[in-house]
Amino acid sequence: MTALNRLAERLTNVGDIRRNELMSRHTTFGVGGPADLYVTVRSADALAEATRLAADADCEPFVLGSGSNIVVADGGIRGVVIDNRAREEKQEGLQVRIGSGASFAGFARKMCRTGLAGLAWAVGIPGTLGGAVFYNAGAYGGCLSDVLTRVRLLNLEDGTNWLDANDLELAYRSSAFKNGALARHTVLEVELTLSDGNAAALVAEASSYDQRRLAAQPRGRNAGSMFTNSPDSPAWKLIDSVGLRGERRGEAAISEQHTNFFMNLGKAKASDVLWLVEEAERRVFETHGIHLHREVGFVGAW
Repeated sequence: MTALNRLAERLTNVGDIRRNELMSRHTTFGVGGPADLYVTVRSADALAEATRLAADADCEPFVLGSGSNIVVADGGIRGVVIDNRAREEKQEGLQVRIGSGASFAGFARKMCRTGLAGLAWAVGIPGTLGGAVFYNAGAYGGCLSDVLTRVRLLNLEDGTNWLDANDLELAYRSSAFKNGALARHTVLEVELTLSDGNAAALVAEASSYDQRRLAAQPRGRNAGSMFTNSPDSPAWKLIDSVGLRGERRGEAAISEQHTNFFMNLGKAKASDVLWLVEEAERRVFETHGIHLHREVGFVGAW
């Protein structure tokens, strides 16, 4: 029996197992080849156990949220993908603790409806709470670090522990998870401290953000903003200035509506998406001397 088969047997007690699962089915971009093993977990404890079992088998796990901020290689992902659906929620006054696999946008809308303020800006952001921590998600002048109190982590050497938000190196679309300082830690739960608000006013505010997003951003299969904004200029302006609006490679394209959105027009290949991304990086640097920094993660067997 191979090591991967032994791992699959152990994981059956933790979650639902699939083999050679196409990642294109689980990402908003709709690209990506098969994962060797794909396990779906539905609690923070199951997420921790699946991660431990993978590590014990010398198999680096990839924890998947909603698949909204990644491009998976055509070659797929070797080893095990853990589909995180840990969504347990507990509220005490203004403090809310929630599983890292919960929908960020869905949670934000729920908080607005219940009159808890601080997340109205997040109602249109795809992804999970865990992903929001990883990228310090933000929009319209707000970001997660404004309300994040602490996170519960799995460290394979020390077990689980709570870490204060001040220790997460949260910055513009970055954190200690993204920059590598906490790269081998898994976010299990998130704790937020919100404030009292008026439910009707918060729902109206959220609706205004929905309308702004729909007017500015293209619909269709994409991974959200491809690059973070430069201090000198928004990424879309830089990409537009080098003549890439509407540029295509196969069935991958740079949006006509918003040039920081890269689109899957049908059956795009991840390799074509990467070609467009690298072309944008090359042209912007050659023209402006500015390095574009990717907000979207490129994962798997490239």
